[in-house]
Amino acid sequence: MSASLASLSPGNASEANDLLQQVIDRSTHLAELVASLTAGTTIALVLGTLLLLSAFTRPKRHVPGAPVLGRKHWWEPDLLLYWRYTANARTIIADGYKKFKDQPFVVKRHDVDFNVMPHKYLDELRLVPNTKLSSIRANVQNLGHKWTFTTPMSESNLHFRVVQNKLTPELPKYLDIIKKELDEIWSDDIPDPQDWQEVDIQEMMRRLAARMAGKVFVGHPACRDEDWIRISVGFAMDVFTTGAILRMFPPLTHPIVAWLIPARYRVMENLRTAEKILEPLMKRHKDNIAKKAAGEPIEEEEEDTLLNWMIDRGTEEEIRLDRMALRQLFLCLAAVHTTSMSITHILFDLCSHPEWFPVIRGEIDEIYKDLGPINSSPESSAKNWLNRLEKLDSFFVESQRSNLPSLFVPQRIAVQSMTLKDGTHIPKGTKITWAAHSHMHDTSITQDPANFDPMRSYRKRHSSPELLNKHLASSASPNSLAFGYGSQACPGRTFSVGEVKLILVRLLSDYEFQFTDGTTNRPANMFAGENSFPDPSAKLLMRRRRDKSS
Repeated sequence: MSASLASLSPGNASEANDLLQQVIDRSTHLAELVASLTAGTTIALVLGTLLLLSAFTRPKRHVPGAPVLGRKHWWEPDLLLYWRYTANARTIIADGYKKFKDQPFVVKRHDVDFNVMPHKYLDELRLVPNTKLSSIRANVQNLGHKWTFTTPMSESNLHFRVVQNKLTPELPKYLDIIKKELDEIWSDDIPDPQDWQEVDIQEMMRRLAARMAGKVFVGHPACRDEDWIRISVGFAMDVFTTGAILRMFPPLTHPIVAWLIPARYRVMENLRTAEKILEPLMKRHKDNIAKKAAGEPIEEEEEDTLLNWMIDRGTEEEIRLDRMALRQLFLCLAAVHTTSMSITHILFDLCSHPEWFPVIRGEIDEIYKDLGPINSSPESSAKNWLNRLEKLDSFFVESQRSNLPSLFVPQRIAVQSMTLKDGTHIPKGTKITWAAHSHMHDTSITQDPANFDPMRSYRKRHSSPELLNKHLASSASPNSLAFGYGSQACPGRTFSVGEVKLILVRLLSDYEFQFTDGTTNRPANMFAGENSFPDPSAKLLMRRRRDKSS
């Protein structure tokens, strides 16, 4: 502007003054316009601008040659694909599976492109280590890690190692521990109505799962601390909520959107509370280690918790208080979420198919007669007792097949570029996955897949002696992907299945359940992109069993 004014001759001074006045007037009008904007309008304008920019600036990491799904016309911008995926992921994924069953295809979410791989690649990739294909990075990315403070979980796998090397190898001991804890805390969270009473079964199951997991993770008395129970449940809910909202917007907008999400502030508060609870526990354990090294007596033997195992084996960075608080709540996120949803789905499926209540209860009663109550003798250990629940296990498998928590399982991010045996190239940074729900409902894989058949896996197991230990709820196989597959499948799946069965044995032994409207119409699952979950508003009616003989 100054250069233009300087170029005017003295004879045109009046023109210069007029031009200057116009600039001042327009600047004033602009300032008045900006001042008149509300904070919400300003944020909307900024978000809109970033939304448009993101459609052209987000990196595209695709398997070469993989077609992109969701575009109705060749000229449509990616932004429309993102919105369609958010609203209609199920149809897009199912259509892609049918159309491109034997080749990779791409579906676009606001924050990432999913490269959906054919099922034939599962076995080739099942043993690829997380240094090349990382499930941890993929899962943490889904949680909006930068804005939910979970990024450190992708930088260390201590939480994976403790489950794989401590919890699972010592599973019988820990099942006995949580069974005892379950008996002691049962009446705190489970009502005992003589007549039909409406209950929030999902909240009840979350609290039970949190308390049982807490006994193993941090021990007593922390596992019964109401603040610990609250954050064990709340952290999972708030992280999922924050991540789900962020996934509806492109990454360029996240610095603004994240600050507008109330759940994110609760995540911060949960982490601060976890630090306060864990700090004295960690100090006590480190003090006891020092005393033992010096040959000094300790006041009281500690419980064999996962927290102590991680302190003993983690690096200095991994066991920092803030890192340990996050790690413990991250473990709770997996344990509480999986367990409570599985129980809810099974109860909903039983109420939808009530003819199976007597079948499952009959199996439970038969084991009671043979072994007595769980842990009442060496032969009735929790592990031995639960292994006998073959029909309940089969019902569990069918419920998993019908209610996968994600349409995409497993998920991996390529840490390094790699080329498969047939020449298919996976570039570094690419997110690959499999359409597990579509595969498990494929008529070539599952006979009459639309039919809910609770004894599918039971029949398979008993069709041959070699199959008796296969087709279990805790299995991770090419045709049963609820817990993933390969070396990076969920390491805590056997513990989770044990928790579910322990709770269900007690619930089904002592109580009756039905839907609140008296029908057998199951509440429809809800979806957010590729993620599925029970309707949060759905309740059940519950009362003490009237047909129980003793």
